[in-house]
Amino acid sequence: MTNELRNRGFSINKKKVQRLIKKLGIKVTAYTRKSRRYNSYRGQVGAVAQNRIHRRFYTSICHQKITTDTTEFKYHEVDAKGIICQKKLYLDPFMDMFNSEILSYRISEKPNALAVMEGLEEAIQTTNDCPYSRMFHSDQGWAYQMKAYRNKLKEYKIFQSMSRKGNCLDNSLMENFFGLLKQ
Repeated sequence: MTNELRNRGFSINKKKVQRLIKKLGIKVTAYTRKSRRYNSYRGQVGAVAQNRIHRRFYTSICHQKITTDTTEFKYHEVDAKGIICQKKLYLDPFMDMFNSEILSYRISEKPNALAVMEGLEEAIQTTNDCPYSRMFHSDQGWAYQMKAYRNKLKEYKIFQSMSRKGNCLDNSLMENFFGLLKQ
């Protein structure tokens, strides 16, 4: 509650807010950080693609192994009335496991299929020079389970790999990148 008041431009002490809440008899429901986190999972566990990477992220061949994920960024913006509003942006990068180069990315205001598919198309075109079979690795998010996404990979004879549900270590290269980016 205190943070929300501060976001709206009020300068107020946490203890004062607690006293007012108690005096007015307001019931405040707490949300844990985990409950507010973006979760892109939809569908059946492991039904789309198996984990072909098995945490073997090293490759000596450029453009052979690509990893992707979606992350959420929160920021504050002042609207026309002067009220500070919290907004979100979603980043969908495609990273080469050979040298951690970002091959393509899209930024959108909502998690959407168009951003992922445009990024995928650009990443595929960038990696066309690889003479070996390519593999695109992701988590089990809804965007990577879409038929359009899977069909695009099949069209270019690219193997799809997905990490196990709820296991961030299976996609640790991308998670590490997000951690560095958000510092």
